Amino acid sequence: MFALFFNCLGFKLKMSIEVERKFLCSADTLKILQEIGVCAGQRQFHDQYFDTPQFHLTLRDVWLRKRKGCWELKCPVARVTGAEETQSEVSALCSRYKEITNLGDIKMKLMEVLKDICKDVTSLEQASCCVTESCRHEMDSEQDKFWVRSMNLVVFAEFTTVRWTFTLEEDGVQVDLDEADFGYRVGEIEVLIPEGGDMRAALDKIERTAKKLGLTGDQRIDGKMSVYLKINHPEHYARLMREHIL
Repeated sequence: MFALFFNCLGFKLKMSIEVERKFLCSADTLKILQEIGVCAGQRQFHDQYFDTPQFHLTLRDVWLRKRKGCWELKCPVARVTGAEETQSEVSALCSRYKEITNLGDIKMKLMEVLKDICKDVTSLEQASCCVTESCRHEMDSEQDKFWVRSMNLVVFAEFTTVRWTFTLEEDGVQVDLDEADFGYRVGEIEVLIPEGGDMRAALDKIERTAKKLGLTGDQRIDGKMSVYLKINHPEHYARLMREHIL
């Protein structure tokens, strides 16, 4: 049934891999960034994160987000031993997720994860098969409500972030400085590679950038979501901690 649904959509999952290291930004770090990077500007955005009431997505380390009307899905990436075994310290400080931004592909992946619990899979399949190519990219709010409700998804977290973005001479490296509206500040060194791309090269770029920024220490830094859940939804946070998701 699901194979027919996927064929009907006519999509192949085209994904990129986001490799990222978080850090706590100091005045010195900001000064270095201003010297070695180009500030691409400041922006503000509001995020809504969705899951089932039983947390079927996040307990599988799958994160569905809506930002400025656009949907994004992040899924875990298995570590490639051959590419990372010689970079164990660097690798341990970095997260890596498949990033899906095409709405049709997002729904395909969600159907895979939630196929045993969706309330109305048949109607969702039929509706998705009838959607035109143009509509796949510009779903109105009513269509969004339909498929979100069909998958029994609800908002479990939402917050606003002010972000300063810096681009570096190192090809493909971006540094973001985030301040969330619940009082948490964190920096991110990010490299985006195509699925199946060179993970070792991405980790090397992150390591070189971290050294330029004077980052030290071997402890992973909490992201905005971890801190938000710890403050606002401690039971959800505790479950994710027990499952070693956070």
